[in-house]
Amino acid sequence: MKNSTELINATIDFVKTELAGAEGGHDWFHTYRVWRMASHIAEKESCDPLVVELSALLHDIADSKFNDGDEEASPRKAVEFLGELDVADEVIENVENIIRYISFKGGNHQQKFRSPELDIVQDADRLDALGAIGIARTFNYGGYKNRELYNPDIKPNLNMTKEEYKNSTGPTINHFYEKLLLLKDRMNTKTGKAIAEQRHRVMEQFLDEFYGEWEGRL
Repeated sequence: MKNSTELINATIDFVKTELAGAEGGHDWFHTYRVWRMASHIAEKESCDPLVVELSALLHDIADSKFNDGDEEASPRKAVEFLGELDVADEVIENVENIIRYISFKGGNHQQKFRSPELDIVQDADRLDALGAIGIARTFNYGGYKNRELYNPDIKPNLNMTKEEYKNSTGPTINHFYEKLLLLKDRMNTKTGKAIAEQRHRVMEQFLDEFYGEWEGRL
């Protein structure tokens, strides 16, 4: 097996190649931000930093949204890649579980796996869905799916099942209430919670301005 630095560099090269041309909210730069944030949080937590870094880098290697809904696409591709590099089985298993259970998947979804490393990577991924970057990513994906910006007649669905969440076609603004504004209270780590509080306020300020402009407020 390569040493840790070589392994991380090889993983970065792999992810950049695999995500070339990806949708802007789930591309290499999203992965980069999650990786850097996860590394930052890991410095303050008791964890396996190698598992954290590998999981962060590979967490969206084959996002189900762009693979016909196949939720096993990312963990499967990650396992194949790490196996080719002769990474220890225990590390591969931990990374696989983190990738499999990291996603939000709707407000009513119950997570079946926990670990310190998952807590860290999940916080990092969720933080990239908040604040200014989160707002930009949300509207980028809404445009990618040709969704309405906002429709006052279509209310957010706060009680969606996992399947309803995956198949939702609601206006982009609804996504703030169905996911983004819920994340602040679902962070795992002390560092993640503190950053989420500030980014949550940014989104609330944006929504207040959005509705004011929508109604023609001067």
